[in-house]
Amino acid sequence: MQEILQELERKRAAARLGGGQKRIDAQHAKGKLTARERIEVLLDEGSFEEWDMFVEHRCTDFGMAEQKIPGDGVVTGYGTIDGRLVFVFSQDFTVFGGALSEAHAEKICKIMDQAMKVGAPVIGLNDSGGARIQEGVASLGGYAEVFQRNVLASGVIPQISVIMGPCAGGAVYSPAMTDFIFMVQDTSYMFVTGPEVVKTVTHEEVTAEELGGALTHTTKSGVADRAFENDIEALLMVRRLFNYLPLSNREKPPVRKSGDPIDRIELSLDTLVPDNPNKPYDMKELIVKTVDDGDFFEIQPDYAKNIIVGFARMDGQTVGIVANQPLVLAGCLDIKSSIKAARFVRFCDAFHIPVITFVDVPGFLPGTAQEYGGIIKHGAKLLYAYAEATVPKITVITRKAYGGAYDVMASKHLRGDVNLAWPNAEIAVMGAKGAVEIIFREDKKDPAKLAEREAAYKARFANPFVAAERGYIDDVILPHETRKRICRSLAMLKDKKLDNPWRKHGNIPL
Repeated sequence: MQEILQELERKRAAARLGGGQKRIDAQHAKGKLTARERIEVLLDEGSFEEWDMFVEHRCTDFGMAEQKIPGDGVVTGYGTIDGRLVFVFSQDFTVFGGALSEAHAEKICKIMDQAMKVGAPVIGLNDSGGARIQEGVASLGGYAEVFQRNVLASGVIPQISVIMGPCAGGAVYSPAMTDFIFMVQDTSYMFVTGPEVVKTVTHEEVTAEELGGALTHTTKSGVADRAFENDIEALLMVRRLFNYLPLSNREKPPVRKSGDPIDRIELSLDTLVPDNPNKPYDMKELIVKTVDDGDFFEIQPDYAKNIIVGFARMDGQTVGIVANQPLVLAGCLDIKSSIKAARFVRFCDAFHIPVITFVDVPGFLPGTAQEYGGIIKHGAKLLYAYAEATVPKITVITRKAYGGAYDVMASKHLRGDVNLAWPNAEIAVMGAKGAVEIIFREDKKDPAKLAEREAAYKARFANPFVAAERGYIDDVILPHETRKRICRSLAMLKDKKLDNPWRKHGNIPL
């Protein structure tokens, strides 16, 4: 028996060593942790239960029969984050460059299947050179098996991807179908075709970092949600994000009570919005001063900055925040911001997370670039997401809500549960100046008369009371009581039930 135990320990030691000490040292030299070190940082200490440590590839071509390493380039299993169950796979770049083989894919699929059965999130730590060329179509089939599971798990369990090294070719499509993507600055990149292929086909000279680095995907493409300085920071932020989310769509998000009183008054909000309607202010100040302990986890902070999305807590309950940002493009909705917010709203709706919307929107961004880019269809994505959502929806209009953008931003007409407005809010088809120039075209040559008309229009429509008269606004509130009113509304909506008509699925305007 002792010999068997020694043999088991020898096999385990070989698996833990991965591609060998030399390759581990090379990984460290690049500022990267190994696959197992990453799992140790991500999960609670001592909680990891590894599966398939002894799996090896079955390839015999190109001399691969003599190159077998236990685990075959990916560490899989389950553990806990702050005591809550999670499944993890971590690709090992020291073994065949983390390349995906048939056996490698089977290991990932196995934990994804189990996560679906028990209702627990999956976190993938990606660090791979792509498909294992020696296995040909078998490795491509392995990718497709993973893709299929990503799709079936979507909206059922949260899926988080962390890109911690190369992720190229077909490998990028698995993270792309997960709910959140984090990257590591300077050491991770994602692209469908690498710099060499780009140069051959289009004659463009571009580096891997420029083509698909963390900065590119968090600021230009919007593919990634956040970028962090190193592996440890990225993994710790995954832990933070995880704590906002439910384990599956069968349960509600965790409640983490704080000492922040729900009736806390924030008098500084009374002077947040400037008297000049064209002067911007920082909507993040409102968010931070309203949520529990000023703790706000922003998603995609460096992309489409004219809209803010992220997670916070109100009276301990996880909420999704969507807010126009007057500091950027005056808070207008455009193609990028519509897509960004729509995807976030749909995630919240899938996982029972109430959506709080702070509105200051003068409309959709005009111009040929937007029209040619399809603002009509892309703007409709946000409209669709809000209209489809059945979770509690609370809306606060802080200043402007003009035109179709008023409708889109979680209005009462899109089944908003509680719609509030600050006293200075303007809810109208457009601003007073533009409106009177259309209504009273004949007075255009008389500036004094036009100014008089504009003042009259402002007095009648540049306030929230016209909408309140019709019940489109439930109440006009003082800015300093915003937190209290939202917390009370959430408590009222705790057991909200609303079902959409039965259908296989809707046809969102993609």
